[in-house]
Amino acid sequence: MNQLIESIDQELLPKLQIESPDTHNPVVVHVVPAPWQLLGTGNYAAVFCHPDYPDLVVKIYAPDRPGFEAEVEVYRRLGSHPAFSECLHAGKNYLILKRLHGVTLYDCMQRGLRIPKQVIQDIDQALEYARERGLYPHDVHGRNVMMLNGRGLVVDISDFLQEETCSKWHDLKRAYYGLYLPLLSPLGLRLPYWVLDLVRHSYRLFRRLTEKRKENRRAVRQDSLHSRFSSLRRMKP
Repeated sequence: MNQLIESIDQELLPKLQIESPDTHNPVVVHVVPAPWQLLGTGNYAAVFCHPDYPDLVVKIYAPDRPGFEAEVEVYRRLGSHPAFSECLHAGKNYLILKRLHGVTLYDCMQRGLRIPKQVIQDIDQALEYARERGLYPHDVHGRNVMMLNGRGLVVDISDFLQEETCSKWHDLKRAYYGLYLPLLSPLGLRLPYWVLDLVRHSYRLFRRLTEKRKENRRAVRQDSLHSRFSSLRRMKP
């Protein structure tokens, strides 16, 4: 572990070029020093691996992006669970994590890989375990969960301290049972990434419009209650 930390501090971080121009899209990595490899990117951070440490990954936050301290706390609460990674070390702006191998459900759709019910059930159970630990599963979607040997894994837990309601996993399950199982799974279709991205962006737009309508309805109800209260006050002798 000490050698890996030294490699991160002296080789990876000084030469790495990473930025997050848009909080709603993945960070951009411009330069990765050899022999480090980029595994994936999220909206605030990127994940890297080193060939000498195949069972570990390093998650590095982009400059000026929040969430690092919160993610450390989430991993502390989760402890050890087969569906989650574990934090083995926390540096200044990076985490050394146990590597989870598998294929995201997003990539399963692109490859035409069958997603069994057990995967969905495993993730459900893992999220319930997180709730029992005082966490709030948030931002759980097809790119943040994986399948390995027919079992489900949760990859990204960085937003599990956010208490507001998040319906992404609930909506994904509705699509899985209502659309994927009866229609897509029997056909074994491979959906190109442009189709998946179109679905992802359309879903975001739908959720924004839905939340906007809810806010408008709440505002109308509040205005109505205020008007009734004002009328009652005027009616008092």
